[in-house]
Amino acid sequence: MKTRILFVIDSLDCAGAEKSLISLLSLLDYNKFEVYLKMFAYGGMLENSLPEQVNLLEPLSYTKFANLSIKKAIEYSFKKRDYNMLFTRLKYSLAIRKKQYNNEQNSRIFWKLTKGVIEEDPTLYDIAISYAQGVPTFYVAEKINAKRKFAWVNNSYRLDEIDQIFQRKFYDQYEKIIAVSDSAKTIFLETFPMYTKRMEVLYDINNYALISSLSELGEGYDDDFDGLRILTIGRFHYQKGYDIAIAACKKLKEKGVKFRWYALGKGPLELEIKKLIQHNGLTNEFRLLGVKANPYPYIKNADIYVQTSRYEGFGLAIAEARMLNIPVVTTKFDAVFNQMVDQKNGLVVEMNPDGISNGIIQFIENKDLNRRIKRYLTLEKKGNVEDIEKFYQLLQNVGE
Repeated sequence: MKTRILFVIDSLDCAGAEKSLISLLSLLDYNKFEVYLKMFAYGGMLENSLPEQVNLLEPLSYTKFANLSIKKAIEYSFKKRDYNMLFTRLKYSLAIRKKQYNNEQNSRIFWKLTKGVIEEDPTLYDIAISYAQGVPTFYVAEKINAKRKFAWVNNSYRLDEIDQIFQRKFYDQYEKIIAVSDSAKTIFLETFPMYTKRMEVLYDINNYALISSLSELGEGYDDDFDGLRILTIGRFHYQKGYDIAIAACKKLKEKGVKFRWYALGKGPLELEIKKLIQHNGLTNEFRLLGVKANPYPYIKNADIYVQTSRYEGFGLAIAEARMLNIPVVTTKFDAVFNQMVDQKNGLVVEMNPDGISNGIIQFIENKDLNRRIKRYLTLEKKGNVEDIEKFYQLLQNVGE
């Protein structure tokens, strides 16, 4: 009899956790597992990459309602003579307009206001996995009936006191908490030391064969620029440090470097980032390309991959650049040394514009360093598909 597994994630947009989940699902043995997937936002670019054996569940009633226009939401509520979801939606909308909240705070507010109108799943699963922090973790804890529950931690997870207290009651319901790197585990345990015995580390699974083949397909840069191509991938969010990237870009321009810096992503700070680019006179040098379902031709044809993150659970885009033999210049965020070897497979620099711009210039001007890094990259182990066995082992060991 197959083991019935439910995965829950926010969406399947093109981000690290989402790509990691797609990689994991692509390697599962579907002769052994019956897999279900629930999300809080549908229509993400990676949905088309789901293996056909994955059962994509219907959206929650509130998810459908929240996607209606306000006019249609009011009409629906009057027709059903049920105003709970309408009042919930309005209360949440008003709550998040009061001030700027971080992801963890926003998740807490969302769940406190909406959990009363979110239905439970009556199915009994053998294993339920929340594959992201926040709402998926709360949902699996309170609304899913499963014999075993696992929570994934794929970010550097620091919380204020209010959110620590709020989230602990959810994590109490999980048998295992899985961090995607050693540093992500360490940081999580700084906040929740009581879960030391429940924690495991399982790195994001990277399928080199898949990434390499995708890098040969689809579109790439469509301009005729013949200078240095710099690439950054990530959501337009404070975490990703685009303000640092733009300031570093300005310094490179002032020093006369011939380059273009491309960014793949979208997010809440997009308008602010566009204004910052214009304000600094960098519309020709710093190009926003939006989100691409297949980013790998862009990575493969970049000269340098630059990560300006303030924090990461792992840094999947760095791993992807390394697999395609692209040198990396990255800030010294918490998890960076889980995969970076400074001066070997790239440069790890201080988390400021000078650190980034000087690292890029060092890579350009120091030809010997340039050659050594590129050679090292070609010799690095590519991917870790064998870690699917660690995932299987995790499922077997829990509860024994």
